Amino acid sequence: QEQLVESGGGSVQSGGSLRLSCAAFGFPYRPPCMGWFREAPGQAREGVAAIYTNGRIDYADSVKGRFIISQDSAGVVINLEITRLTPEDTAMYYCAADRNCLIGPQWLLDVAHKYWGLGTQVTVSS
Repeated sequence: QEQLVESGGGSVQSGGSLRLSCAAFGFPYRPPCMGWFREAPGQAREGVAAIYTNGRIDYADSVKGRFIISQDSAGVVINLEITRLTPEDTAMYYCAADRNCLIGPQWLLDVAHKYWGLGTQVTVSS
């Protein structure tokens, strides 16, 4: 059974950094589309960063230059380095993946994905 497990969240002060990880279990092959989404209290879930098997990477405008997404060589773990955090980055961060997907910027704009982790909380204090 396919499963995504996130780790690495926590509480930091503004300007701090965190590294989030997502491990994929049970997938018969490396999901072509994987990424990170976040949901702040009272707000809609939004895409943060995505990485694809063809090497393409997409970022939300709000995190460009501060967040870096990467994937291990086996394609079973994706990481998100988040730096220069602000209180506006406070949210539950979720890992998502699709086995069948259209690679491109639309994947990050869409939140209707098949596989989701349970999330990891990131809290940034001022």
